[in-house]
Parts: sequence; C-alpha cells; structure tokens
Amino acid sequence: MRTKEDLNVLRERAIGLRREGKSRREIKQILGPMSNSTLDHALQGVPPPDWTRRPNAKDEARAAARELRVQGHDYEEIANHLGVSKSSVSLWVRDLPVPPRLSYEEIRRRAAEGAHRYWAVEREVREARRASERACAAAEIGELTNREILVAGALTYWCEGMKNKPHRRNDRVVFINSDPALITFFLRFLDVAGVTRDDLIFRVYIHENADAEAAQRCWLELAGAQPSQFRRPVLKRHNPKTVRTNVGENYHGCLRIDVRRSAALYRRIEGWVSAATASCALSDAWAGPVS
Repeated sequence: MRTKEDLNVLRERAIGLRREGKSRREIKQILGPMSNSTLDHALQGVPPPDWTRRPNAKDEARAAARELRVQGHDYEEIANHLGVSKSSVSLWVRDLPVPPRLSYEEIRRRAAEGAHRYWAVEREVREARRASERACAAAEIGELTNREILVAGALTYWCEGMKNKPHRRNDRVVFINSDPALITFFLRFLDVAGVTRDDLIFRVYIHENADAEAAQRCWLELAGAQPSQFRRPVLKRHNPKTVRTNVGENYHGCLRIDVRRSAALYRRIEGWVSAATASCALSDAWAGPVS
C-alpha cells in the first residue's frame, strides 16, 4: 500500500508527464501499474492535452439545437428538423429558458413552411414514381395492331361519342372531346376503320371569353384538316360565378368531329363493342349496347 509520501511523489511525476503531453496509458506504462482511481487522484485538476480530446460528432447538432431553441422552437420541432431524438434535444437545451408561447399566426406560418419544405422534396419523389409506373404500363402495351385500334377506338367512342337513344335513332358518328391525345387517337381509329379525312366535319366548342380563333388554328393543325372542314365555333356563355381553372393559353375548348354518311360505321361500332364486351356476364336487361 502506497504511503502519503509515495502518493505525493506519484502525483508530481504524473503531473510532469501529463504536462509533457503523455496520455493516461503512457503514464501508466512509465510509472508502473496503478488503478484508474489512483491515476485520477494523481491527475486531479490537470487538463488532458489537446491531442487526446476526441471531437464530439454531435457538436454541430447541439449548437443548432440551442439556436433553434432560442428562436422559440419546441423539442419536437427541433428533433424533426435535425433528425435526432427528443431526449438528445432535452439534454442539449434544458438549461435554456423556456421560450414564450407562439402566437396562432406564427404557428400557422411555421406549419406552412414545414409543409412547403416537405412537398418540395416529396413532390419530385412522387412524380418520379408516377413517371416510372407510366413507363412500365406503356411498355406492357407496346405497338397497337389495327385490330387492337378498332377495339380500343370503338370502346372509346362508346364512352365519349354520341349514341342512339331508345326514343331517338340517328345512326351518326359524332365524337367530342377536349383531350388532344384522345382526339388524335380517334382520328387514327377512323383511318383504320376506312374513313377518309374528307368525310370529316369539325367544330370547336369554347367559352366566349377565350380566344376562339387561336383555338381553331390549334385544332386545325392537330387534325391535319382543311379550313373549309371547320364550321363556325360554338361559343359557350361565360358564367362569372363559375370558377374555371382550365384557362389561359393552353385552353382550346373541345373539338367535335362529325363523320358524314356514317350510319354504316355507327353499326359497325355497335358490333365491335358487342364483341368486346361479350365475355362479360350481364343480365338480359343490360345485355348489348343501347340501340
């Protein structure tokens, strides 16, 4: 057992070695085996050399947490912002005074900023996922055959085109839509069905406060038709109480396509739709297209 004089000598030598920049392990190797408590007592009050100090990986996070706390953020907001636990935040900032309660307007402002930051990142992620899913789906379809165009075109017409009613038979092919891609596909369907472009009549339906002439030029170019095939546009009365978001330069209204002498084509479409839906189990009351 070391005497008090031995401990004083040990302390003097340990302090001297410490000031020379020795680590605790090196001091033990030089002075001989000793317990950690003995070495702690010998080095009491003597700071370790700078080279033995390891940087704290969370020093920057701690400083940021304290700054956010001073700004008035609560533990949960700080933890979410820095990606750390609430317990860590509590340990870092608990000596700071509790910030005053935020006003309702400030809470709403911060919530809006948080939502904006979230969607700034999430919107791109979701759009990339949508684009990937659309590309995979398009690859499943591939190039359409003429038969597939007839089937898809007939079903498209049965959803969007004019059909006979029990009280009124017209047997006319009339198709109207605002989607340029769908209009293009329907024109391709008519080509495959043997309808020439000269047998088509076009008419634009658009709101009266829009640029009807510009819209007609766009549809004329898309359809690849002659100006003489376009009839006078039909202007829809503007209702100022109705909030429409489809406005501006990209608003071109709807295009109506009338096929002249189309009774035979209408009946063929009826037959194609019947064949395409024949595999579906329907009751007698709903069997077949409406004639």
